[in-house]
Amino acid sequence: MMALFNKTALECSKLVTEHYSTSFTLGIKTLDRKFHLPIYAIYGFVRYADEIVDTFHDYDKKTLLQRFKHDTYQAIEEGISLNPILQSFQLVVSQYKIEHQLIDDFLKSMEMDLYYQEYDADGYNEYIYGSAEVVGLMCLRVFCEGDCTEFDRLRKSACKLGSAFQKVNFLRDMKSDFVDRGRTYFPGVDLNNFSRDTKKLIEADIQHDFDEAYVGIMNLPRGARMGVYLAYIYYQTLFNKIKQLSAARIQSERVRVPNPQKLALLAQTYLKYRLNVL
Repeated sequence: MMALFNKTALECSKLVTEHYSTSFTLGIKTLDRKFHLPIYAIYGFVRYADEIVDTFHDYDKKTLLQRFKHDTYQAIEEGISLNPILQSFQLVVSQYKIEHQLIDDFLKSMEMDLYYQEYDADGYNEYIYGSAEVVGLMCLRVFCEGDCTEFDRLRKSACKLGSAFQKVNFLRDMKSDFVDRGRTYFPGVDLNNFSRDTKKLIEADIQHDFDEAYVGIMNLPRGARMGVYLAYIYYQTLFNKIKQLSAARIQSERVRVPNPQKLALLAQTYLKYRLNVL
């Protein structure tokens, strides 16, 4: 009955993804079916770790994160966990040979959120790598299915896509990060005096990441390309909405892409894929 246990665990990760992110759920559903459950497993793992540091304010976050970290490594070492999210994640780590260093770097960034309120340039780059770029690399391990040459060729673009997504999140969530959690991710930026020029510089950096990521997306295995492109075009749309707003407005409201627009982007992406122009 181990197969049933594993299937149930993977379905739990799918449920977590569906409840937390409609955009990533849409993206995953447009991947080749063989990639669905592994990517749900990765998302479920990173989502739970992020919830510990961002949401559980009435609990000892440090203890919870240390326990989650210990349980993660124990699950990977033993090949089993009674936590369905960790069970599904360790299955994927084992099957796709996801490097433990990527997991280490991710969890280190989660720990940084417990201690850091502001970041210098080195800390900013380290945080983005661990919190976002390595997640892209985990997914790339799945997409490449053991082809190390393909993985190495696409590695940089996967990092750039993760970086772009995270920096857009920083702009989108500026109000909650700064006002509610006291965090300032952008190095050298005074959010009490956030100017149009500063916003423009950040946006130019993000667009550079998007441009480099696009090249890699077009070279992904065909079974992964449409889903990753959909996530890319969704975030590019969100980014374009942010660019149209003043510096003051993004500090006072959280920009969203409405669900009907997400569905329209899905239809456009599917059409491009079917016409073989993607």
